[in-house]
Amino acid sequence: MVEVLFNGHAGRIEGRYYKSERPNAPVALILHPDPLFGGTMNNKVVYSLFSCFKDLGFSVLRFNFRGVGRSQGQFDNGIGELSDATVALDWLQNMNPDAKQCWIAGYSFGAWIGLQLLMRRPDINNFIAVTPPANEKDFSFLAPCPASGLIVQGGRDEIVNPYTVETMARRLNQQRHVEIDFAMIEDGDHMYNDHLKDLYKVSGQYVISAMQRREPIKKRRGRRKKSEIEDDLLLIDDSENYEVEDGEDYNEFDSEEA
Repeated sequence: MVEVLFNGHAGRIEGRYYKSERPNAPVALILHPDPLFGGTMNNKVVYSLFSCFKDLGFSVLRFNFRGVGRSQGQFDNGIGELSDATVALDWLQNMNPDAKQCWIAGYSFGAWIGLQLLMRRPDINNFIAVTPPANEKDFSFLAPCPASGLIVQGGRDEIVNPYTVETMARRLNQQRHVEIDFAMIEDGDHMYNDHLKDLYKVSGQYVISAMQRREPIKKRRGRRKKSEIEDDLLLIDDSENYEVEDGEDYNEFDSEEA
């Protein structure tokens, strides 16, 4: 994993990039939560998603939106951040012109931005949206949703109402030509404290299933008991070792709240 800097519409954008050794490896872009509440690319949920895709052999990029860390510019209420995500995806694809698939994954505010990007980029094959803030943001633009994906929600989220996210997932899954898988990690709070491994495994299982072009194993849209998650298909690498590669790349006490 290396630090990268590339040009955005508001100036320099800071990121962390992992280049897969696999030829024609798929790519994944990871988007962080709301900067107004301390969200950065070093958020622990973002890092878990990054590690999940890395361990599955993807080339992966996570980056700081404008005004965060060493990224230049100022917060722009989602408009500029969508521009940043577009530039980041262009950079990632230019670095991997032979990638066989392109994925987008985001957490909270990052899920909202990522799903908007999905609507604008037909080259995105699949998505993971973790805790999309359906009780605060308008997701009606997903009409129709252009690609299948996974929505993950914590059952004890104190910020985003789990019912609104489940309702959103159910509504999207009624659309034709897409399959929206929904996983409720029943004891997960907004930050997935003590449940990052569950998030990692649920996400990884979905990616494996989607890459194999079949329905996710034991597809379920209800709440998942921790014992069931632990029995699910594990990733290629040891899933117990995903948390920290470099202390500077993981924010244990990220304060994101929305």
